[in-house]
Amino acid sequence: MMGLGLGPFELILIFGVLLLLFGAKRLPELAGGMGKGIRDFKRALHSPDDEPNASVLQAQAPAPAALPETAAVP
Repeated sequence: MMGLGLGPFELILIFGVLLLLFGAKRLPELAGGMGKGIRDFKRALHSPDDEPNASVLQAQAPAPAALPETAAVP
């Protein structure tokens, strides 16, 4: 984080303000939610867009029609 120009004092101050705003029990939940969101975003960036989902294809494909049985004519 040093690329943002934030030193150790600034990081401690930001963490303290977050702790006061959200509380100690809520911070791990927020961090976990943020991590999950970032993972989902990266996964969406790396997934190919032009390959359709198999579940979408199954839902759109019509069921094969049953052929009526015909009696053999002598």
